[in-house]
Amino acid sequence: MYVASARAEHGNKLGGVPRAVVAVGAVSLLTDVSAEMVTAFLPVYLLFTLHVGYVQFGLLDGLYTGATAVLRLVGGHVADRLRRPKAVAGVGYAMSAVTKLAFPLVGASAFGIGGLLAADRAGKGLRTAPRDALISLSVPSHQLGTAFGVHRTMDTIGAMLGPLVTFLLIANLGTQPDPIFIVSFAFAVLGVITLVFFVRERPTAPASAKKAPDIKAGLALLKDKPFARVTIVAAILGLATMSDAFVFVLVQKTTGIPLGALPLLPLGTALTFLLLATPLGRLSDRVGRWKIFFAGHVVLLGVYVLLLAPSGGYAVAVIALVLHGAFYAATDGVLSAWAGSMIPEDLRGSGLAVVQTGQALAKLVSSIAFGFLLQYASVLAAVVVAGGGLAVSLLVVLVVRRRAAA
Repeated sequence: MYVASARAEHGNKLGGVPRAVVAVGAVSLLTDVSAEMVTAFLPVYLLFTLHVGYVQFGLLDGLYTGATAVLRLVGGHVADRLRRPKAVAGVGYAMSAVTKLAFPLVGASAFGIGGLLAADRAGKGLRTAPRDALISLSVPSHQLGTAFGVHRTMDTIGAMLGPLVTFLLIANLGTQPDPIFIVSFAFAVLGVITLVFFVRERPTAPASAKKAPDIKAGLALLKDKPFARVTIVAAILGLATMSDAFVFVLVQKTTGIPLGALPLLPLGTALTFLLLATPLGRLSDRVGRWKIFFAGHVVLLGVYVLLLAPSGGYAVAVIALVLHGAFYAATDGVLSAWAGSMIPEDLRGSGLAVVQTGQALAKLVSSIAFGFLLQYASVLAAVVVAGGGLAVSLLVVLVVRRRAAA
């Protein structure tokens, strides 16, 4: 029986990684091509085609990254209650896919664009915690860092391809939005199809065997001090994290590289993320996820320092983007692995949603605040404030961590 079990387990793995992780990674890859096509296009479209101000851009970008964060709680709770994380994730992926077809219809309406961004992010909010629950339930606790590293690597291949597709479309067809959103929709639909036919859930106990958790049970996890500290640390550092869109805009402005290269800048971040996500995930399993997560934010501080360099040119831009990618490789999947190891299986979706919601709401506030800074202060002053805020936040979380260890 042991031999049969071992063979079955081996048959469910690809290169030592569970097939469920690879399948979910493929879904994320396709979906991220779709999402990052839009992300790469928005700064050009909003700032330089529609000429919106930095405050408006900050509001729209904040909406895109965090306004629907509370739906992460809903998605995680529903997935746990129904014991159907795949179905809940599928609804979220489908919602985001449909919005891509609606973007050309709203034209230059900032209100319409804002509504579609909200709907798109609502889909992301619903799917994120159930997706991470699917991954975390497919591997033992001591391999969570590796599993999330592999997933984020595949996810980042999509993040790398998305801006490239956008750049090629713009280079050949101009800045008309219709082709970009239609191609983005096609990739999103492929992601949904992959989820439906290739992702398998681990069998769970029938609903009658155990009482389904309510939403209070997920929030009650905050009474656990280690889990609460993870949530607080993620929120504090999220508050001091500049959004990707602002990082790319500032890299272009401060280094003096051509505006036409702006949609390509996410490629530098994505390529580094691609190379480092799995190695850093494995390293976090060995040396501790807190250490890698904290180190990633120290690297982000280095990005802010580089943005202060006067007219650095391509060399500074490349270094900044490499560090930006290293920051994500050390924090994105590592946070889910760090928190996931503390959460009971029947509350895995809800617990991950609590952490992700706190971080996303903090990033929403950060994006809006930075938009105001850029609108009413100089670029230099805005970057100094962002860097100072991150430095202070790092000191604060160090104090929180040391007191917990005392």
